[in-house]
Amino acid sequence: MNRRFNTHFFWGQHSPLSSLSKAGLIIMASSRFSFALICSLALVWVYGLTTLVFLCARPIMPSAGKKVILLFLSAFLCAIFMLLLGFLNPLLILGTTFFILLIPVCCLGSTSFEAAGSTVLLESVSRAVIEALTLGGVIVALALIREPLGMGILSFPGGVQGIIELFVNQDADSIIPVRIFSISAGGLLLLGYSVALYRYFREQNGSAPHDEDMQEGN
Repeated sequence: MNRRFNTHFFWGQHSPLSSLSKAGLIIMASSRFSFALICSLALVWVYGLTTLVFLCARPIMPSAGKKVILLFLSAFLCAIFMLLLGFLNPLLILGTTFFILLIPVCCLGSTSFEAAGSTVLLESVSRAVIEALTLGGVIVALALIREPLGMGILSFPGGVQGIIELFVNQDADSIIPVRIFSISAGGLLLLGYSVALYRYFREQNGSAPHDEDMQEGN
């Protein structure tokens, strides 16, 4: 069994806030709550279906070039999701296309594809979905901070304009240090504080040493 396959989804060494390998996706998708919800749905779709198809087709795959096959497969499933979303809400897809295209690249770093051949298929798919939900949860949590504080609104997918805005802020002279959360610089600042708190609590509950000891035992 691969070492990474045994690590914890959130507190492990390869979780979203630990490795920050998906920082670009986190910053862009968390700019609005509606975007975060769509991104979370796309993550579950791509991660889950890619894992299912990839592991089912493993016996007929060539020994070399599996990463390339995985990239093309995840990109194909991502394109299907974007096509379906375009049919349901054409305006919303215009604002979410750029960061949704990053999901296949993030999918390459998933631990679900590194499972041993004896691993049950359902277990691998379940792990992929949980990984997607973990990353999506981080994005949604940051969006719930950035959009209300930075823009004074809360948006949801839907409506003729692509998104529905609640609690619209009528005060154009909002405090500038708070409004900075709505831009990328504020997102990076918030992400930095979140990572610092994450690592502090991870060290306090001893999750990091536990993962390292478990990896050494394997």
